[in-house]
Amino acid sequence: MNRGTLTQLFFTTVDRHAGLPAAFRSKVGGAWVSVSHREALERVQAISLGLRELGIKPGDRVAIVSENRPEWALSDYACLTSRTTDVPIYPTLTAKQTEYILRDSESVAAFVSTAAQLDKVLEAKGNLSGLRQVIVFDATAVSQRRGEGIVSLEAVEAKGRAAASKHPKWREEALQAQPDDLATLIYTSGTTGDPKGVMLSHYNIWSNVQAVLQMIPIGGGDECLSMLPLSHSYERMVDYTLFQAGVIINYAESFDTVAANLGEVKPTVVLSVPRLYEKVYARVLENALSGSAIKRNIFFWAKRAGEQWATLSLAGLPIPGGLAIKKKIADRLVFSKLRARTGGRIRFFVSGAAPLSAEIAKFFYSAGLPVIEGYGLTETSPVLTLNLLDRIKIGTVGKAIPGVELKIAQDGEILARGPNIMKGYYKLPEATRETINPEGWLLTGDIGELDSDGYLKITDRKKELLKTAGGKYIAPQPIEMAVKRNKFVANAMMYGDRRKFPIILIVPNFDNLERWAQERSLSYGTRAELMGLPDVKAKVEREVMSMLSHLAKFETPKKVLLLEKDFTIESGELTPTLKVKRRVVEQHYKDLIDAAYASGDAIAASIESTT
Repeated sequence: MNRGTLTQLFFTTVDRHAGLPAAFRSKVGGAWVSVSHREALERVQAISLGLRELGIKPGDRVAIVSENRPEWALSDYACLTSRTTDVPIYPTLTAKQTEYILRDSESVAAFVSTAAQLDKVLEAKGNLSGLRQVIVFDATAVSQRRGEGIVSLEAVEAKGRAAASKHPKWREEALQAQPDDLATLIYTSGTTGDPKGVMLSHYNIWSNVQAVLQMIPIGGGDECLSMLPLSHSYERMVDYTLFQAGVIINYAESFDTVAANLGEVKPTVVLSVPRLYEKVYARVLENALSGSAIKRNIFFWAKRAGEQWATLSLAGLPIPGGLAIKKKIADRLVFSKLRARTGGRIRFFVSGAAPLSAEIAKFFYSAGLPVIEGYGLTETSPVLTLNLLDRIKIGTVGKAIPGVELKIAQDGEILARGPNIMKGYYKLPEATRETINPEGWLLTGDIGELDSDGYLKITDRKKELLKTAGGKYIAPQPIEMAVKRNKFVANAMMYGDRRKFPIILIVPNFDNLERWAQERSLSYGTRAELMGLPDVKAKVEREVMSMLSHLAKFETPKKVLLLEKDFTIESGELTPTLKVKRRVVEQHYKDLIDAAYASGDAIAASIESTT
């Protein structure tokens, strides 16, 4: 593979796709507004030169604190073309967390999106002598908070355009970036410990883009709905890939508006995390179960027919005539409606960042909405494996992408080597040596296995395996995934490391639980009172345990603890890609957990007697 840079990717792409209707779209004032490739080039040059006029030099670090929007991408490309290293920061982080990253990265400037993000960065700026400039996307926020070092993006672009005549060789200078130059410093959100700055070079990410393009069939005419934070390596690399391929990138207003935005944009490709697919699947099941008996019977008949068809289709086996007819009927009665709700044009989904339930993957495949599951880490730029659209193997995360090697260590840990492996952790040489061995193999921290066809199956996170006081290991993720398929469960987390037995924390699906309680004329005022009702506790416990009958006795949770509030990014209980931060949840509910282990109530005894 050649050794390229993201700067080359940018210039080549805007030249090649100048005739396309748009590069980016976002919703402004209730309408979708386009940014063309030509406009993107002009604005990137203006911002890049504007940074230079502000005294920002090649090699400096510049943070980006913003929600997804075209300005995020334009600022990113401006940093690349000015040969600075950008530092994406999740807009959901607190001022203290933001300050930590700004200080550790030694950022000299920061792009921010809104007044709220500006206030957060200004709170940190007082403690950071090196942070000289704050550039604000929303100009009105600047007028409200005038001060030294605060400037609007509009003003920076104006500075850049005015200076253009002084830099006639801007493109040539931008292309002096080398493949091994540091392109970005991405701080891992992590489920444990302080974030570490992952150093990714131009070549790390560029090589990943080229490899993925060999495996995913996308190009001009495709449109994508971008919904995951660009601060995360997954969405960042994906958007570079889409951009190079000529796919129009539509930025969702937020994760909560995805359903509405799908209907407006009607994308052909969607990339997300399992939580999206879990929510869609749960809503489909809920609609079927809440309908008439005829509607329920039709749905589950169609689901069975679809699963039978999918099993044969995925195995490459012929479809019997009778089953083919059933599938057509199921498609007309059930699956076509699901496709319509997702915009009606989707060719495929991509899922990453966490394991996807095989049951959900097969349902989507049956509906004509195949999900390509992949796997990777921020430290691997990020993709390591992908399923091929025409050779999906459900239950796996696919095969190694071109240029990547995989092997399984003796303890089951997945090791990876290739051009996409990070340069290391910023200012943490010891942590780097612990993660990348002398032969260049990166220790992923995940447990898995390779089948005879080279497809990788993830078992669990090495650090998240629970070891009971009796020495038994429990993989929590498959158990949590199974429980979350129940319509009365919104979220779940297993707990039990170094304890005598495991328990499970459950966030109920309150819409369904309250409907069930009302049907039984149960009296309550608040959700806390609802969860305290013996009938409700027993109901949720039955539902949870009904999903876990396949577990060994030592794996089966002995107590079910109900939580009133779902895990959120804002509370620190979820990463920006919606993975549970187990230590944070444990800290938040320490008293409840300790009380559960200290007590020997009848609920625990009754559950244990059935396992």
